[in-house]
Amino acid sequence: MNKLMSTLLIALSLGLAGCNTVKGVGQDIQKAGEKIEGAAKK
Repeated sequence: MNKLMSTLLIALSLGLAGCNTVKGVGQDIQKAGEKIEGAAKK
């Protein structure tokens, strides 16, 4: 039982870390797009 709970906890932790990483990459791409858009308007 403890082994199963430990495995589930580790899987949940990795899943949450992955979501934060993907969110961060999305924000970086959005900022880069805004800079390119600003340069195109000049």
